[in-house]
Amino acid sequence: MTKVTTIEPKAIVTQASLPDTLLQLALDQGADLDRLEKLMGLKERNDANEARKAYINAMTTFRSSVGNITKDKTAHNNKYASLAHTLDSIKNQLSENGLSHTWKTEQTENQLITVTCCVTHQMGHQECTSMSANPDTSGSKNSIQAIGSTVTYLQRYTLFAILGLASTDQDNDGGIPDSYVNEADAINIQALFEEVGGDKDKFLANFKAESFETIPAKQAKRAISMLEKKRANQ
Repeated sequence: MTKVTTIEPKAIVTQASLPDTLLQLALDQGADLDRLEKLMGLKERNDANEARKAYINAMTTFRSSVGNITKDKTAHNNKYASLAHTLDSIKNQLSENGLSHTWKTEQTENQLITVTCCVTHQMGHQECTSMSANPDTSGSKNSIQAIGSTVTYLQRYTLFAILGLASTDQDNDGGIPDSYVNEADAINIQALFEEVGGDKDKFLANFKAESFETIPAKQAKRAISMLEKKRANQ
């Protein structure tokens, strides 16, 4: 007669379920607290690693499914992608990939405003980026409007930065990219300028630009080099 060996289901271990299986076996065997704590630590590290990999995969899929965001607003003769339009353009792709975003805003005693944008995957992994600037007192804004303008500006740029978005002009025939710096370079240039300080209008005049976003693309390296040199000499 052929002998049949029966394997208990809990003895079948796969790589994906190994920490959970080991922990359950330890509980079944009445393991001591020290062993249980070590197994819990193993499980937490494994779960965190799986969540991180899921986040990376989701972001890769998201970025490949989202094209350039069209610039829908104009200010000071310059086009830009508004925050509302950007969110409307990406909300479906974010949801489909199990991603969500949040912002946190802080203001220091010297009035510097910092906005942090965090993107979280449904499995729990989260990554954040921050950007700071002073209240936008241009025009006839009151103090509250100046803060609100800066917060919106920083929300837009932190979102673009962490999600790897880009914006483009669009005509009636489709899309024609402009010749300005890309979003990442604009963020980098502004962050460097805020760090080293100086006369903003004078700096932008070097590139015949009215804002950081309208610095010509071919001048991006020169702008960054100027600011990094100034920082090194401070």
